[in-house]
Amino acid sequence: MDDEEALLGDGDGDQERDRRLASSLTARYSDWVVEALDELPGSFLLTDPAMPGHPIVYASGGLADLTGYARGEVVGRNARLFQGAATDRAAVAGVREAVRGQRAHQVAILNYRRDGTPHWVLLHLAPVFHAADGRVLHFLAVQVPIAPPAARRPPPPVLFPACREEARVDEECPCASHAGEVFVDVDKRGLDTEEPRVASEHDKEKALSTANSIFSALNRYSKLTGLVVCGKRCDSVGIPALSSSLNLSLGRIKQSFVLTDPHLPDMPIVYASDAFLSLTGYSREEILGCNCRFLNGPGTSMEVIEEINQHICSEQACTVHLLNYRKDGRSFRDLLHISPIRNASGKVAFHVWVHLDEGAKYDFNGLSPEVWQLGAVGAVRVAVRSLSASGSLLRPSQ
Repeated sequence: MDDEEALLGDGDGDQERDRRLASSLTARYSDWVVEALDELPGSFLLTDPAMPGHPIVYASGGLADLTGYARGEVVGRNARLFQGAATDRAAVAGVREAVRGQRAHQVAILNYRRDGTPHWVLLHLAPVFHAADGRVLHFLAVQVPIAPPAARRPPPPVLFPACREEARVDEECPCASHAGEVFVDVDKRGLDTEEPRVASEHDKEKALSTANSIFSALNRYSKLTGLVVCGKRCDSVGIPALSSSLNLSLGRIKQSFVLTDPHLPDMPIVYASDAFLSLTGYSREEILGCNCRFLNGPGTSMEVIEEINQHICSEQACTVHLLNYRKDGRSFRDLLHISPIRNASGKVAFHVWVHLDEGAKYDFNGLSPEVWQLGAVGAVRVAVRSLSASGSLLRPSQ
């Protein structure tokens, strides 16, 4: 019996199952939160990554209208029930990595209704953080239907509407033991899928607006229990805020790079350049506080990752070739140079990760790509050393 079957029970445990699912919300947001969520428009659900099987603990009325599933049919089950034979593997992998990285994510994905018919939705995923200690309490998933173009042909018949069991993934989320179980990587080999749809700006704004309304309700009712929640991991969790002087100096460097802090748990990103955001498609708010693994995906070499870890542990620089992924799921060959950055006293303060898309065209002014990357490392090193001597790497309040 797997975790989901254990949660669903065999009949005798239905009352205990319902109590555990209900308390996932009421114990954190008060007894009135369900009524407040029921009044909100839109198709959305909440899942609990700390429970076995990462089950759905709340489903809106709009979700029932969109999918055909009644609330009682989805609460307690994993969100994989919305996927089917033609659900895109890359889209699922991107969502799964976002869950493991505890970050927000938007993607157009082919889901299935209760009657087996496919439909395209814009999935907006967002973690719900405990404001005090940064733990992930729930994941919010908003589904906005994507309308087909007027000239679109009818979709092909669905051969196998049910999806296979989830392929388990390694646990990487320290505060949510079942976080990786949100979405399943389905096998669609040999199947024809309809042309992917692109979400409009209106769809994206609608998804974000719905998510903001839900976060507002959760935040308001969580204050009644003393457990305040928020949509972003706050500075109080331990992610340092760099000084304005250091931010200004780093902002002058035009290459694509991030700084990570090796002294914090999971070595989070504490700075990201504008060029890095352009390369990957992420916003700065989405990646600050995250480990660099959020760029990894199917095909990323674990041997190269291990090589990177060994060089970081030994405080040595390295240059590797790695398959990484942008926010929209597109892969790119990443020429990645990683180097320790020492402060004025000689201790490693940060690691700089300089990224270069090997498939893009650049003007290196006659330099090799490797030398171009070393230029970024040198500029970062100068900024950090000069400002660490005056003690202004972090904001004064830090």
